[in-house]
Amino acid sequence: MPRSFRILCRPAFSSILFLPLILSPLLAISQTDAGAIVTFTVDFPDSEPEHYSIRVQSDGAGRYQSSSRLSAGSGETDAHETDSRGADTRDDNSFDLAFVVAANTRQRIFDLAAKAGHFQKELDSHHKGIAFTGKKTLAYKDATRSGESSYNYSSNAAVQELTSLMQGLESTLEFGRRLQYDLRYQKLALDEELRRMEEMSHSHQLIEVAAIQPVLDRIIADPSVINVSRARAQRLLQTGGVP
Repeated sequence: MPRSFRILCRPAFSSILFLPLILSPLLAISQTDAGAIVTFTVDFPDSEPEHYSIRVQSDGAGRYQSSSRLSAGSGETDAHETDSRGADTRDDNSFDLAFVVAANTRQRIFDLAAKAGHFQKELDSHHKGIAFTGKKTLAYKDATRSGESSYNYSSNAAVQELTSLMQGLESTLEFGRRLQYDLRYQKLALDEELRRMEEMSHSHQLIEVAAIQPVLDRIIADPSVINVSRARAQRLLQTGGVP
């Protein structure tokens, strides 16, 4: 083999030898993050809802649970009702919804959790004079580490952004809760909720509209709902990029 050819081959051959060493940390990161979970919980008495939690898994599975003072008050006897995506609408004022978190939202949540040190240190700023806006708890868990911290207000920039993101997601999911209630008990109230949703959508305050697609689809398909409300529901899905 000519000497010049052997010299040219050495760098390529060396790269192949070192490739596993380069990829090993990346594979380790991927394996560690598999099955990771971020949970955001808020307890705020006398608010609406008084308690809620959002659980996001690294595989995209999401779950929202809340308890509220909202009461059906209709005299109906249904003790248990669920929609096509598993939303629990029992009359005990609890709400339970399984949904899929979009890849970009999921990635942002886990990136911010990493920037916040996976919540392994105290997050509360302990600044005096800050109004109480609910006890918030962020938790992280994967195969090798876990962390959890509660706060009213945090000066950590990543925690502030993650809190805002989760609160925006909660707003969307609570719209879904109220729409289900209105669709069942007071259909004339649907238009006001949908109008508010459109306003928030225009200002980019709604997150993951696809999570409440089942109830929006039911509104669109219900001939007893006024046409203007059905049209609003259709526009919300289109604006949210839901096919």
